[in-house]
Amino acid sequence: MNPEYTVVINGKPQGPYSLAELGGLNIKPNTFIRKPGMDDYKEAHAIAELRELLGFSYQKTAPQYFAAFDLRLLASVVDHFLIFVIYCLAILISFIFIEGKDQRIMAFVTPLPLIFIVKLIYGSFAESSKTQATIGKRLANIKVTDLEGTRVSFGRSIIRNVSKILSVLPFFFGYFYSFLNKKNQCWHDVAANTLVIKDRLI
Repeated sequence: MNPEYTVVINGKPQGPYSLAELGGLNIKPNTFIRKPGMDDYKEAHAIAELRELLGFSYQKTAPQYFAAFDLRLLASVVDHFLIFVIYCLAILISFIFIEGKDQRIMAFVTPLPLIFIVKLIYGSFAESSKTQATIGKRLANIKVTDLEGTRVSFGRSIIRNVSKILSVLPFFFGYFYSFLNKKNQCWHDVAANTLVIKDRLI
């Protein structure tokens, strides 16, 4: 049998091993293993042939690799920048029909709060979609999940995005709370029972 399994031992990938060789290793249900065709490492109990070989039962567990504040901030900056660019293009097109300096300034400034409303709506749809992420999060290889690592519903995604006001006030402390939380959750994540996780372990 061709060796094809890579095993994370003491934090480092080792192998490849054949399926028969895995039986002689100290493989535990939460040992991370990867084989060709898999996008990322999975815990041993999540791989069918290993459950059969080693007598494990499938255990639905929360992710072990949470997105740090810097990745989340980068994703948010990218999302807001893209929305702002679209906003500016829309305003510039409107200038074709608006004359006068004061009128143009008002046309630019007055709708600015729409950026945050659009971000809320877009974020709610994107984070509950199949990709579980906005464009910014996809570029940062992070995504939104429930506490067990699975896709969230649209309703929960709305709660998460509306609850960001809790993280903004006062003084963005709800965002900095992620440094004190073992799962890197901000206050809006706690309110919606969600996580933001890295897309890859290694």
